[in-house]
Amino acid sequence: MSRRPNARSGAPRADDVPGLPARRAALKLLDAVLRRGDPLEIALHGATQGLADRADRALVHAIVAETLRHLPDLDALIDGATKQPLPDDAKARMVLRIALIQVLALGTAPHAAIATALPLVDGGPRKLVHGVFGTVTRAEPSLPVPPTLPAEVAERWTGQWGEAMPLAAAHAYAVRPPVDVSLRDPAETGKWVEALGGSSFAPGHVRLPEGSVVPDLPGFAEGAWWVQDLAASCPARLLGAGEGRTVLDLCAAPGGKTMQLAAAGWAVTAVDQSKKRLERLSENLARTGLPADVVPADLRQWAPDAPVDALLLDAPCTATGIYRRHPDVLHRIGPRQIAELAELQGELLARVADWVKPGGTLVYATCSLERAEGEEQLARFLEARPDFAAQPVTAGELPDGMAPTADGWLRTLPDTLADQGGADGFFVARIVRIGN
Repeated sequence: MSRRPNARSGAPRADDVPGLPARRAALKLLDAVLRRGDPLEIALHGATQGLADRADRALVHAIVAETLRHLPDLDALIDGATKQPLPDDAKARMVLRIALIQVLALGTAPHAAIATALPLVDGGPRKLVHGVFGTVTRAEPSLPVPPTLPAEVAERWTGQWGEAMPLAAAHAYAVRPPVDVSLRDPAETGKWVEALGGSSFAPGHVRLPEGSVVPDLPGFAEGAWWVQDLAASCPARLLGAGEGRTVLDLCAAPGGKTMQLAAAGWAVTAVDQSKKRLERLSENLARTGLPADVVPADLRQWAPDAPVDALLLDAPCTATGIYRRHPDVLHRIGPRQIAELAELQGELLARVADWVKPGGTLVYATCSLERAEGEEQLARFLEARPDFAAQPVTAGELPDGMAPTADGWLRTLPDTLADQGGADGFFVARIVRIGN
């Protein structure tokens, strides 16, 4: 393909550099996450507008996700090659991050990485970027394994869980998260373990072999199973068999727990305020043939017509428990966001508790590694609501390798099932409303 020359130098125009649009999109996406605090998956759509090729969009995601996963280590390399530290949000630093991660983690040749990096700083410090990039790459460095956690995250988690936890979190960060599936019929666990070539830690669960292409696997099209992390399947497990009783699945989309509850015989009403995510839930229900009433609503404004036998609140949270899959949370979430979401969780718990019948069960869950969103939240709720009491989780209700805490809750941490691929970080509590 011919390229239009620059009128003065004869060099190709910047816009004609192969691969440059994807790198521009990656720079835009990284800026959205680090400077504005936007979630990576949400900002991805806006950043990749104009990229028609699915492979280009996937490359943008890979560049930014790996940059975020290794951000402290990339910055250490950059700072070691500059006399004066670059500001954290300087464009030169941003460009160097995405150029270096391509070489160090994605297998891009240095000359190709710098060719798409320099046009990103047109009108800026091109010589600085070129010099720092050359200094770093000539030393042929490698990124440490495991990656270094952001210092503020490591400090926060050490304070909550002890010194061993951040080390376990870093090791988990270095391993590709496994893909788990939940089965429509737990009685067929053995059949699907064999058919999918996986392993199982609980009835109704299969962990797929690495590299599995989900839509191509047997059972997917006919709705025999759906993707759901093993830890994420535990809240619904704690409600047991429904036997036609009523349950509210709140903040339900994209529907993994809704399908578990429906498959277990509950009469499910699934509520979520995101219409787009509810579309996925409805698609999943259609694929699996499982029944549920789907309600688009904000829990702060909606209420059921009558109290229910059980309620599952998978509350909005920081999602620090799924940092392996979403590395942006470690850079977007701090004390302010944790406090804001803990306040919202408290409001929701107080509101929905009265929707449970006397004698009914409430399961509260968050995919968070922050005690403020789990243990501390439940302690405040039980102190304020003497009409609720803990119903301790038993070891027999949990997958192999998981155990209840001394208080009777389920808490999964980065060392949970570490030798088998790990699990997402979750807090799950089961409480009952006292009365007849």
